Amino acid sequence: MPYYVYILSSKPNGTLYIGVTNDVVRRVYEHKEGFVDGFTKRHDVKSLVYLETHDRAEEAIQREKNLKHWKRDWKVALIELENPHWEDLYETICS
Repeated sequence: MPYYVYILSSKPNGTLYIGVTNDVVRRVYEHKEGFVDGFTKRHDVKSLVYLETHDRAEEAIQREKNLKHWKRDWKVALIELENPHWEDLYETICS
């Protein structure tokens, strides 16, 4: 079963949220619909701007922890390397 590390943003170069899940479509949908109380709901963080896949839960969890400790400009550079226009990738993962 794949595990996903994802980054959501409130807008291009806006507030960022990093998470991990084994069902990225469901999890991002929950963020988008406001079903998740907390940081993403308070800061209107709904746009999926970065996604990576891992084979093992331990790898994904460790990657999430590492990314959360990165400086903001490193996170922005990572997003812009794969998604320079900060497009919402949600529709692409739903197909």
